[in-house]
Amino acid sequence: MSSFILQVASSPSLLVVVAEVAIALAVIAVFGTALSWVIIHIAARAGASKSVTGSVRQWVAVLMIITASAAVASLTGLASQFTTLTLSGIAGLAITLALQTTLSNIISGVLLLQDGVLRLGDDIEFQSIRGEVIKLNLRTTWIKNRDGVIVVVGNSNLSAGPIINRTAAARLERKPQV
Repeated sequence: MSSFILQVASSPSLLVVVAEVAIALAVIAVFGTALSWVIIHIAARAGASKSVTGSVRQWVAVLMIITASAAVASLTGLASQFTTLTLSGIAGLAITLALQTTLSNIISGVLLLQDGVLRLGDDIEFQSIRGEVIKLNLRTTWIKNRDGVIVVVGNSNLSAGPIINRTAAARLERKPQV
């Protein structure tokens, strides 16, 4: 047993692979955490609900796990770089096509939150819907109309506009134009 440990410890290629895997996992963790923090910070500044931050953390965690798995498979030799790249590309394409509408809503939600167009409590009008914004998520915005009916609208639909925001005029006028 001790000769096995000495053999493993003296093998420079194994130590290099372990170091590469550790560095790759550390970089993925730092980048994923930073990405999550930036998106959550933007959402919080825009007044998004806590469910938005939870969703962001979950999605970034899934992306980090997929990236880490591909990196470990490639670095340890379980899969060649070409195979890893090909499988990652195919998986990415399949996921993107399957989640096209969801991803469109999420990206639109992030942009709506970042631009500060909508906040909780705003009185908005979109198409034939007029009411108060009661919930902002990454995928959807909930609007309570005057009759008390809650209308859930996908953020990509809201981004396509036009949105009339009757309560945000002062807030939006103060924003510097770039």
